[in-house]
Amino acid sequence: MTHGTGTGQALDDVVVLDLTHHIAGPYATKLMADFGADVIKIERPGGDIARRFGPFQGDEPHPEKSGLFFFLNTNKRSVVLDLHSDAGRGALRQLAARADLVVENFRPGVAEALGIGWADVHALNPKASMISVSNFGQDGPYRDYRLTDLVLYGFAGEMYSMGATEREPVKMAGTAALFESGAAISAALMGALWSNRANGEGQHVDIALTETHFGGVDRRHATAIASQFSGRKTLRLAGAGSGMPQGIYPCADGYVDFTNAGLRPDRILDMVGFPEWATDEKYFIPENRLNPEYIDEWNANFLVWCLERTKREIWEEARRAKVMCGPLFTVEDMYEDEHFRERGFWTKVTHPAMGEVELPGRPLMMAEGGWQLRQPAPLLGQHTEEVLREAGLSDAEIAAVVAANKEAQP
Repeated sequence: MTHGTGTGQALDDVVVLDLTHHIAGPYATKLMADFGADVIKIERPGGDIARRFGPFQGDEPHPEKSGLFFFLNTNKRSVVLDLHSDAGRGALRQLAARADLVVENFRPGVAEALGIGWADVHALNPKASMISVSNFGQDGPYRDYRLTDLVLYGFAGEMYSMGATEREPVKMAGTAALFESGAAISAALMGALWSNRANGEGQHVDIALTETHFGGVDRRHATAIASQFSGRKTLRLAGAGSGMPQGIYPCADGYVDFTNAGLRPDRILDMVGFPEWATDEKYFIPENRLNPEYIDEWNANFLVWCLERTKREIWEEARRAKVMCGPLFTVEDMYEDEHFRERGFWTKVTHPAMGEVELPGRPLMMAEGGWQLRQPAPLLGQHTEEVLREAGLSDAEIAAVVAANKEAQP
């Protein structure tokens, strides 16, 4: 390709034309950008919808101060194109002709209607792959259905088994499911890139957000197979009401989570310091450990032990005794955590509208060519003229694009 970042990073010779918006697609392309790819983010005149979502710096909604957009679009270049105009579509086609990967998450059929579907991209640039991300795939009975984070996790996730037994099921917090999908999409981008280079020809990759969760590792394989072959459904656990211990328990400064800890009562006994209430032989009889009466009796004493200690103190004792336990950190806890600080996880960058911003940094470490924060998320249209000029558009063509953008301003 004729342009790359030239940063010495692993992907610094890769050009990605990013037509995605919101969360899943932009997170996938962000991972490419952060490892050196030149990711050209195409935004409509009003900007990516993520610019409208908080948290906002100073709690004041502003398209250039969205924390969500900021995190999802580091190291990218923003180009505004009105794809309903001839000038905008023409510019897009010239950008596609220079890309290694074209990534879009329009509704099925929209890319084709805009003249930038797979057949168009392949004709323009046979060596480029196109990755189409949609809710339920490009064809099939659900292709035109809408999707929310809640529907995604309920339809294809493990929501049936999430929550207390006596209550309704719950999903993962916030938009975690969409970030999970984004990570899966990034793997598909890398697969398409390797295929491009191995075979000298691009391919069309059809990704359904629902399928990224059907194939996810969060208990879905085991429960889906069990349901298919035996009809058995995974029931919701009763949290701290089952096991000795099992689930989430309150403590002096928050909560701790125990996973399958009750399978090793000897280690639990070591963790709590061999108090008299925990040494009763009845608690070591396997069938008794499933008895709700004994569980409630044991948990009543264990809760007192937890409430007398902080989550870090409990976590330390659990690690010493080799008990599976983890503190439930708040965002503030994560930000102040000494381990993350020592590992250099947090990083700083200066943004034209937000000033100095500290944000999560590298997701992994590489011996060479690894993660870099080269520039903050772009201002809307910050690189329009720069990128179009690199693509070979004339001054008159660029002026036509800019004029069309202004006419389409919401």
